[in-house]
Amino acid sequence: MWRQPKTVWSIAFACVISFMGIGLVDPILKPIADELGAGPSQVSLLFTSYLAVMGVAMLGTGWMSSRVGAKRTLLIGLALIIVGSALAGSQDTVGGIVAFRALWGLGNALFIATALATIVNAASGSVKQAIILYEAALGVGIATGPLLGGWLGGISWRWPFYGVAVLMAVAFIATVTTLPATPAAARPTSITAPLKALGHRGLLTVGITALLYNFGFFTLLAFTPFPLAMGAHEIGFIFFGWGVLLAITSVFVAPMVQRRFGTMAGIVGALLGFAVILAAMAIWTDNKTVLVIGVILAGAFLGVNNTLITETVMKVAPVERGVASAAYSFVRFSGGAIAPWLAGNLGERSIHLPFWVGSVAVVLAVVVLSTARRMARTRHEFWPLDGRARGQRRRSSRPVSPRRRRPPRMS
Repeated sequence: MWRQPKTVWSIAFACVISFMGIGLVDPILKPIADELGAGPSQVSLLFTSYLAVMGVAMLGTGWMSSRVGAKRTLLIGLALIIVGSALAGSQDTVGGIVAFRALWGLGNALFIATALATIVNAASGSVKQAIILYEAALGVGIATGPLLGGWLGGISWRWPFYGVAVLMAVAFIATVTTLPATPAAARPTSITAPLKALGHRGLLTVGITALLYNFGFFTLLAFTPFPLAMGAHEIGFIFFGWGVLLAITSVFVAPMVQRRFGTMAGIVGALLGFAVILAAMAIWTDNKTVLVIGVILAGAFLGVNNTLITETVMKVAPVERGVASAAYSFVRFSGGAIAPWLAGNLGERSIHLPFWVGSVAVVLAVVVLSTARRMARTRHEFWPLDGRARGQRRRSSRPVSPRRRRPPRMS
């Protein structure tokens, strides 16, 4: 898995920087609110605008990359992230930051969907190894984002935005120099292709599952800094621990869980574990120790879930990988954009309520996923990686050839 061409490593590096943007603002949410006189519901719009624009823009990523090529799409996405992050750090109002976070989300949409498909297509080895590499980049980015945000945010809440702009400029140069030119596709992708792909029940089921667990994910990410009420450095270290555990479990633990229990059981177990953690945080929201432990432990369950569910998306639908990635991300991020805003509003009424809502949403994700059990039995491609079931299927489905009778020997 680690023996990859330069192209894969340069895109993986850019993915690390790109995913920093998700957790980067965590440590500076409260400093922004304090300095600009905003409440949790207003500051949470930094996540909502970013995710909403990113989700909707996912529909056009395949259309664009098939016409201008993957390399140009990646570079355009990186350029928009550079401009969006730099200008967000230059604003004096929450509304201005929210607007340029939306531009940042547009760039991220063009980059993330194209990067995932490019890594899977360019990587040496299996799709499973490519997905693990992608999730490793995601984990490292999510882990280092809060750490960088806490370190730079200790100087000023503006510095994390400028830091992302500089790092993305480095990723832009690396992509220009290492990624070979990619021509436009012979058959351009229709802009409605991701929506048509959602007509496949398996892809839609996985997408809705991800939408619901993202309610819990972004509640944890966007709201927890407020009841913690700590400085940027402390919040940064807490979410750094969360991200490190997420990265380790996504790369090393998820494959072991998959081999031992199967894909579907692994996803269900990870989601239920995450729901229990959110429920505990809802009960003991006033206890900062419980919140810190809950945040860090949540990384373990999210790491397992992310790897297994992303790999399933890449194999579940009979469409191109770029289209499948765009369709899945559209449902996941568009719906998930509601969670930070909702958590902020609920948190202004009761600090316990956002975690309860997040926990219930994650349990509903398990309920939605359970509707696919019938399909799992009848259409083996929906869960192609169930370890024990796969072995049983191989043994049970092997045709038994009749014993050929040897012709009598002629004397």
